[in-house]
Amino acid sequence: MCITIAYVEWSVLMTPIGDLGLAVDGIGLCAVRFGGADGRTSRSGRDHRLTSVMDQLSAYFAGVRTEFEVKVSVRSGTVFEHAVWAAIARIPYGEMRSYGDIAASVGDRMAARAVGAACNRNPLPIIVPCHRVVGADGTLGGFGGGLDRKIWLLQHEAKIYLEGFAAS
Repeated sequence: MCITIAYVEWSVLMTPIGDLGLAVDGIGLCAVRFGGADGRTSRSGRDHRLTSVMDQLSAYFAGVRTEFEVKVSVRSGTVFEHAVWAAIARIPYGEMRSYGDIAASVGDRMAARAVGAACNRNPLPIIVPCHRVVGADGTLGGFGGGLDRKIWLLQHEAKIYLEGFAAS
């Protein structure tokens, strides 16, 4: 038997929606946690990938970044969840899709509730923008970070999107 233990380095980024715990492993960003790093500690020398993610997220919250250039490492999830997360990652900044839209895009129009469950298990919120997924009637649905954060993120993106559109 061969056992491999992957080292994960954590850091915390203070944001307008509270602390975000960020983790990288040997491949890339593997976790974004609302509320910080849950007591996890980081090595003394911060990984350059963590610094890059922190810089990109800071720019996103400042309204100067609308896309992320982050290598990710998704260490869990079913084939269906991976398909949902990939579909969510393609939702453009400042736009929304319904749970049903995502279900249809992954080949199962009847799987809107399963899409909601996959959103809840998204290991990389904001980077994989599950906050952009809403009910078919425009209701917000749930959000692992809480509805107050989902509302903030959607309003932030809409404001920046509209400001960018007006400036064009």
